[in-house]
Amino acid sequence: MKPVLGFIGLGIMGKPMVRNLLNAGYQVHVYSIIDSDIAEVAQDGATGQGSSLDVAKAADVIITMVPNTPQVEEVLFGETGMAAALGEGKVVIDMSTISSLATREFAKSIKALGAQVLDAPVSGGDKGAKGGTLSIMVGGDAHVFEQCKPILDVLGSRVTHVGDNGAGQVVKSCNQVLAAATMAALGESLVMGAKAGVNPAKIVEVLSAGYARCGALDIRGSLLLERNFDPGFMTRLQYKDLNLAMELATGIDAPMPVASLVRELYKTCIAQGLGNEDHSNVIKVFENMAGIEVKGC
Repeated sequence: MKPVLGFIGLGIMGKPMVRNLLNAGYQVHVYSIIDSDIAEVAQDGATGQGSSLDVAKAADVIITMVPNTPQVEEVLFGETGMAAALGEGKVVIDMSTISSLATREFAKSIKALGAQVLDAPVSGGDKGAKGGTLSIMVGGDAHVFEQCKPILDVLGSRVTHVGDNGAGQVVKSCNQVLAAATMAALGESLVMGAKAGVNPAKIVEVLSAGYARCGALDIRGSLLLERNFDPGFMTRLQYKDLNLAMELATGIDAPMPVASLVRELYKTCIAQGLGNEDHSNVIKVFENMAGIEVKGC
């Protein structure tokens, strides 16, 4: 018999993830601070609830997918948070991208209540969320991972147990540093090529077939040429994730010269009011410096 699920957070990622769980035959109780989001997924078969606590009372396994560490803390331990309903038999899976340091502390508190917990941040953006092809990196006890893996397999095509609680968030920071640096390098290279008079569409075509091929090109290359910056993953969230990586690096004395520079590029996007666009908009920083706009011909 399938466990009853809860899902808290119905943004760009959360809504399609809930739909995939519903399509897989799970009963899903949902909550969001935005009533219209609850109503939208309720039309697809989810059961709306009035608080995180209500979700935790109704569900065996509760998934959280919210923007940052303070929101996770509020969902867990706030006035209407789920803590009062957590106990033996309950599992919390936090799929948000948050502080690895805070994740370890949250896990201790949840386990003290008798419940189990996994941190399971994801990579793949809204495209992966819709297609059920996310890469999911999971931290927590191995037996809890095995218990919950059938649920995670609905949401991702690669689900990997990477270590104890907090390890999932560490691997996600590694992912975000590489993803952000790659996106910045893509923008810089396209601006250079366009400034030199080469059709950017031809540059994308060639790079996509050689050693420089990467996720940034596959997912955003054609959209960059269209000047389409509708968010698959928002710039403000990329900047937040880079800050989390720097927090981790500072605590363990890991030098991060490249990530530090890339973070400043994304900070520039934030300062220019571009935080809600897709994180590929870092190309605009290079365009402004070079005095040229990249677009397909």
